[in-house]
Amino acid sequence: MPRPKNERKVQSPPLFSQFKPVGVSARMLNQILLSLDEYEAFRLADNMGLSHAEAAEEMEISRSTFTRLIEAARKKIAALIVNGNLLFIEGGNVHFRKNIIRCLSCEHMFDTKIDSSITDCPVCHSTNLLNLAGGFGHGKCCSNRYR
Repeated sequence: MPRPKNERKVQSPPLFSQFKPVGVSARMLNQILLSLDEYEAFRLADNMGLSHAEAAEEMEISRSTFTRLIEAARKKIAALIVNGNLLFIEGGNVHFRKNIIRCLSCEHMFDTKIDSSITDCPVCHSTNLLNLAGGFGHGKCCSNRYR
């Protein structure tokens, strides 16, 4: 029986969860799934410039696991760019440390703790809010993990 996978720590949900070439219908494209932990590995290494050891520590995983994640992420992102595939970011055994809330009325975005329950926008006071972590199935389930 394989060993259970540890939860990987992801700083916050991605702002966008789908990418595709412009001018091509999504139904015409091959689909690629980039897991949330692969996304986080890519963000830490290639966007933030952390070493594999630093990024592995940030995600609370081994360096060898991080290396496997970043290699898989780079291969999928290359396929998106080179072959014009449709890329979805979703899934994976992760928990977010922070959340991002987007006001659908004024488009303001703000960071919150994962266990915060925000009811209105601090800018326009609208209650028309989108919980980005909630879109990935996270939120209150993470509330006691990072205090």
